[in-house]
Amino acid sequence: MTFSPDSFDNLHEQLNQIEEWTPVHPAHDDGRPMPPEKVAVIGCGNWGKNLARNFYNLGFLHAICDMSRERLEAIKSQYKNIYLLSDYQKILDNPEITAVVISTPSHTHYPLAKQALDAGKHVYVEKPIATNTQHTLELFTLAQEKGLTLMVGHLLLYHPAVNRLKQLIAEGVLGQLKNVQSDRLNTNELRPDKSVLWDLAPHDISMMSYIIGDEPDEIVSAVGYRNRDDGLVDDAHIDLVYPHEIGGHIHISWVHPIKQVKLVVRGTEGTALIDDTQGTNKLHVFSKSDELQRVEEFPEYLSIEPLKLECQHFINCIRYGKPPKTDGMNGYKVVKVLEEAEAKMELISV
Repeated sequence: MTFSPDSFDNLHEQLNQIEEWTPVHPAHDDGRPMPPEKVAVIGCGNWGKNLARNFYNLGFLHAICDMSRERLEAIKSQYKNIYLLSDYQKILDNPEITAVVISTPSHTHYPLAKQALDAGKHVYVEKPIATNTQHTLELFTLAQEKGLTLMVGHLLLYHPAVNRLKQLIAEGVLGQLKNVQSDRLNTNELRPDKSVLWDLAPHDISMMSYIIGDEPDEIVSAVGYRNRDDGLVDDAHIDLVYPHEIGGHIHISWVHPIKQVKLVVRGTEGTALIDDTQGTNKLHVFSKSDELQRVEEFPEYLSIEPLKLECQHFINCIRYGKPPKTDGMNGYKVVKVLEEAEAKMELISV
């Protein structure tokens, strides 16, 4: 099994799959450039800083809003001619700002996104889109009624290695899928959410459903471990069943001593591995050559930062009125699985 550029029509097919072939700065029919969207990033913590960087480099960042004046002061020198605010209402009241990007604790996603949509702003909100399905559907409906873009930050659906793997599965390289396993493990002292389930599992649930091409039929079991005195679930295992009897397993942890971010997809003809801790050659494919030996190969994929692609996609969806790959309904489906897993979870204190 050899993966040459010809096997996937050079790199253009991957670009089409990621849906980022349209220009970020389009022009009117007469050639005049369209005015750029003006984006405000809400929350400039560990992940918000990455979003601010990407929208700034793309030429769309207009303002950054964070409750911490210390954070704003720390980034002041990085962004020239960008408004730094601590009052969210000023963002909502500013008619120049056309879109907000929300990167705050998950329990604030719904109220902040709802206020932005009510104010007529397009909204990109980090995962999870909300912490219950009712709020998720409210946001989806509100965006539809107002004709606004609502997008959730399921980053891995824009990851070039994940999209390349999805292509290989569609081409039958792995044969019939049998099971998928996703491990997302690290040490996190901040413990930013109500459990590791809501903090990390949206990545794995959205990615697994995307590459399989379907939502899970059933959550077979969920076990959560509480390793600290605060009572939060900080290590969890979830077993799922997808259509065609494809098994799924997710392991997520805030208390693992070594960072591990791996996706393993097993099929009747081969096994694929994505190791996202690797700088290069993240995607491995192990094929059966005979009864005694497995051949490992490294399919090519685009070398572009996934977050840059995701930010471009948000702007393009606003510009061209197309639904995001990770729209409000995509967010709803992930939150639905999270709710069901949490309801079924057996809790163990250790």
